[in-house]
Amino acid sequence: MADRRGSWPAALPPPPGYLPPRNAPQPSPQFAAMPPRPTYREPHPVTAAPVLTGLAATTAWFVLFGSLGSSLASYAWWTIGAALAAWAVALLLAVLGDRGVAVGVAVASGLALSIALLFVTLRWVATYDWPLW
Repeated sequence: MADRRGSWPAALPPPPGYLPPRNAPQPSPQFAAMPPRPTYREPHPVTAAPVLTGLAATTAWFVLFGSLGSSLASYAWWTIGAALAAWAVALLLAVLGDRGVAVGVAVASGLALSIALLFVTLRWVATYDWPLW
């Protein structure tokens, strides 16, 4: 490597959030020579309460829509429609609202749709007749 001649440019200040807060505890003397590690925090963290709220609300949503079906085919179609609506709401919540609730809605709708399509698949395997047509 070639030696650099002349002075080095002035160091740029660290990016925001890199330095610890002024009242942070000092490291032990054995680590005092090391630079502080950056601290990055999520501006909108996802916590358990909104996720559980989304799970509960979506479970009630699928129970109501699933109870409208009188046969396996109608139950499956009601569940597919409810899942499409729930995914649209989850997408809207992820962009504009609470991401924790969006996660709960997406998880519950995926699980409910999987259960409905499991029943459809089991009927299809047992009778060799696709029940959704």
